[in-house]
Amino acid sequence: MQIATTTTSPAGNTFLRRFGLLLGIGLAALVLVVWRYLVDPQPTTAVLAATLRQSTPLVLGALCGIFGERSGVINIGIEGQMLMAAFVGFLTNVYTGNLALAVAAGVTTGALMGLFLAFMSVTLKMDQIIGGTVLNILAFGLTGYFYTAGLTTSGKLLPVPLGPLADIPLVGPVLFNNPPLTYLTLLLVALAHYVIYFTRWGLRMRAVGEHPRAADTVGINVFWMRYANVMIGGAFAGLAGAYLTLEAVGSFERNMTNGRGFLALAVMIFGKWNPLGAWGAALLFGFASAMQTQLQFTGGLEIPHQFIGMLPYLLTIIVLAGFVGRSRPPAAEGVPYEKE
Repeated sequence: MQIATTTTSPAGNTFLRRFGLLLGIGLAALVLVVWRYLVDPQPTTAVLAATLRQSTPLVLGALCGIFGERSGVINIGIEGQMLMAAFVGFLTNVYTGNLALAVAAGVTTGALMGLFLAFMSVTLKMDQIIGGTVLNILAFGLTGYFYTAGLTTSGKLLPVPLGPLADIPLVGPVLFNNPPLTYLTLLLVALAHYVIYFTRWGLRMRAVGEHPRAADTVGINVFWMRYANVMIGGAFAGLAGAYLTLEAVGSFERNMTNGRGFLALAVMIFGKWNPLGAWGAALLFGFASAMQTQLQFTGGLEIPHQFIGMLPYLLTIIVLAGFVGRSRPPAAEGVPYEKE
């Protein structure tokens, strides 16, 4: 007599192995959120909406890192790209009053800084860590020097309710009542995942990041692919910077990115260089930031606010200490390619 057995597909095993911990944390958080919503809906909705807002620049910065590192170029200059794009987008809004043009200026700034990083890393074959550090120092210096206090804008991007969907309890205010760049980010996460794993471009990108000599052998232009993907990644970072000044805050302050570019690197690593995984990790970090704000606002805990403010950064340390060694980056990342 034969006994029927069930097997798990290799694809399912790989997915669970890569994102099992993230899924477990997400399910636990979901149960907690639903329970809390049943007790008191208003603060729960506020925390979830803040989670999505806080995660937006992080996942955009992570996408910047993913496109660069998947093609073999390490980018630790995400912070600088975001900051410079935020500054240029803000100035464009101040002097033109056109928010669409300001967003385009921010995205273009990020892409141009990506081009500069690609030139240093691919053409000059500089150490890529140093190249990213150059971007950060350049952005901190230029924005700090040219920033003028007192500049005012004509406004910022406002929430756009999606009809009856925005009236759905809990889900509506969180997912369907957001400004345009937040909606765009959700679409870009899905699009980036599709491009990386289901298109010829994505296949070539991953080939260049894993084994550039083999890719060159079959006719893929390694230099062009690295240039293009680092610039695309820079555009994502530019959009993150534009989000900060044109949608989240509506103004600019020196060093306003406040380490989000470096947090985005942790998000990218925790998400296993995968756009959907990075989005899940960004939501986790965003939830920590939202809880930090909520706890400081309500004052429910009798502890110094500095300890509450440590939550997102403490989570970063835990993630980096516990998961960096278990994550396998693209094999050729950080290695300049020498064409024979």
